[in-house]
Amino acid sequence: MKRDLRKYAQQTNIRLGAGAFFLLFVIGIALIYAIYGAGAALMGLLCLAGALVPVALIFLSFAFLDWIQKRANSD
Repeated sequence: MKRDLRKYAQQTNIRLGAGAFFLLFVIGIALIYAIYGAGAALMGLLCLAGALVPVALIFLSFAFLDWIQKRANSD
């Protein structure tokens, strides 16, 4: 049985990212709501969403560059 360590590493990274996203958005916003109220939780959600935009743009640019690199080296 052959193990694909790259696929395992990719799967682990995706799970870590999803867990961090869950902790930051769900647990973090719930704690802000419990301590400071609904207005602060809404502002926290807005700020986190705004901070997520540059991260998403960087991720998409890396994915695009990876796609270009794979097409160029398909020889």
